[in-house]
Amino acid sequence: MISAGDFRNGVTIELEGNIYQIIEFQHVKPGKGAAFVRTKLKNIKSGGVVEKTFRPTEKCPTARIDRKDMQYLYADGDLFYFMDVETYDQIALDAASIGDALKFVKENEMVKMCSHNGNVFAVEPPLFVELEITETEPGFKGDTATGASKPATVETGATVSVPLFVNQGDVIKIDTRTGEYLSRV
Repeated sequence: MISAGDFRNGVTIELEGNIYQIIEFQHVKPGKGAAFVRTKLKNIKSGGVVEKTFRPTEKCPTARIDRKDMQYLYADGDLFYFMDVETYDQIALDAASIGDALKFVKENEMVKMCSHNGNVFAVEPPLFVELEITETEPGFKGDTATGASKPATVETGATVSVPLFVNQGDVIKIDTRTGEYLSRV
């Protein structure tokens, strides 16, 4: 159990039969009346965000989220297959539960599976990946009035905005949280 006065960003709580992660919290002490804690909560299964206020003495059960490293094997139609590298157990998840999490992940790379009470609800890709550019237009000299960029397709099929000097066949580093180009490798 965690009291509302101890809320911090990133803490997961169980509330009204759902599991929420605290995105923002603010302790408010109005001039008149009792203090309260204003929060923004993200439903980790559906992705929806709600705002809720708590009294500082209110208690909520903390949700235990298990994160396990698994290897992404392959996609077959709408199913994505993952393997536990310790026990060699395989699980399959449908495209709806995966979302865009694997857009920068190649086959045989490690990902983190997030689960609550044995039910997998999210897949976390590595923070940074190195991918080869399979298709991009050539950059022309003189097009650099400002930090110009162009679209490029990487080997997983995702499109990334890259600087003009990046060419087809280059390997680049990408931040998977934002989908931004970081550097050439």
